[in-house]
Amino acid sequence: MDRLILTNIAQLVTCKGAAPKFGKAMSDAGISEDDCVLVENGRIADTGKTREIIKKFKPEEYKEIDCSQNAVLPGFIDSHTHFVFAGYRQDEFAMRLKGMTYMEILNAGGGIANTVTPTRNMPLETLAAAGKSRADIMLKYGVTTVEGKSGYGLDKETEIKQLRAMKQINNEHAIDVVPTFMGAHLVPKEYKGDADGYIDFLLNEVLPAVIDEDLAEFADIFCEEGIFDIKQSEYYLTKCREAGLKLKLHADEIADMGGASLGAKLCAVSADHLLAVSDKGIADMASRGTIATLLPATAFSLRKNYADARRIIDGGCAAALATDYNPGSSCTCSIPLIIALAALNMNMNVHEIVNALTINAACAVGRQDSIGSIESGKKADIIILDYPSIDFLPYYAGMNIVKTVIKNGKAVI
Repeated sequence: MDRLILTNIAQLVTCKGAAPKFGKAMSDAGISEDDCVLVENGRIADTGKTREIIKKFKPEEYKEIDCSQNAVLPGFIDSHTHFVFAGYRQDEFAMRLKGMTYMEILNAGGGIANTVTPTRNMPLETLAAAGKSRADIMLKYGVTTVEGKSGYGLDKETEIKQLRAMKQINNEHAIDVVPTFMGAHLVPKEYKGDADGYIDFLLNEVLPAVIDEDLAEFADIFCEEGIFDIKQSEYYLTKCREAGLKLKLHADEIADMGGASLGAKLCAVSADHLLAVSDKGIADMASRGTIATLLPATAFSLRKNYADARRIIDGGCAAALATDYNPGSSCTCSIPLIIALAALNMNMNVHEIVNALTINAACAVGRQDSIGSIESGKKADIIILDYPSIDFLPYYAGMNIVKTVIKNGKAVI
């Protein structure tokens, strides 16, 4: 029996549940003091008072970590990233500093298209190695599960290559990778002016290969003005759902197109970005249980107004937070930055932030039955902070205060 006991925990943050925390419920992360977590064979076996649990075992029957000066909480889940790519776009960042907008850069031939060619040209092993290096950094920030999207190939070969790279990373790295097929990220130059034709190509040529190799759990589309409209997005996502994939979508980021309402209509697991979401979109998501995944580092990097987290949460939605790590609009995987932006610029309290990065993020990747909280039966994906309270997370603005990362019951950091 492989047994680990975290004893005398200064602050245990459980985020208990196998369902999202909606609205006001997000303000309770489930905190107790002077508690203990029992881990057996990579799973959480029990929680409770230290003296009650350790008396069940002889000292030689377990390994102990004394957490009397530490807060303990579930591993963070980064539920929206594009971390497997080739080709950085630092020149576009400089262009934005001079006042160009995201869409102006995109319409001038930059943006996503500038990552496509290098990603197409990079061999699978090199692409996977680059992704593993980024996963190493994520792990240090306390991320134990990450969602990754394709969408930098925009052809059959490269979309499949990106997803195969994620599968390889998942098999070889401590972090669990949740793969999302996002061929509908942009209309490539080969289909310029024919978005409908490109969607048909994805559905008829690429999607069957994704399904045959079991390469993705989700499908996603960039529902935005000038990219894919509501009608195209609904058609594409419906076909992907019929093929067996769960649904996500990039929604209402730049303009209110009704993407959030579409996500709710299709019972999408999450609608992401939401900088321009309407009150109707919020109400629709709340009524259908679609997670509102907010990406503050993107707004920060694009110098745009942040998603209105208070309106979204107070409107009854379950909110998640993620980095949107990608080479263009959010080239960061810094969870400390996300926490700082959420607290300082989005008016989220620390309980809401922690729930948004744990149990609600787990729901946003469909893994809430096994991760996202500290309770019996779930994976022992746990982080130990250098400090005794989660209040230190936003207080140490932008600084990493994760001391230990436990993945499947083993200390990996």
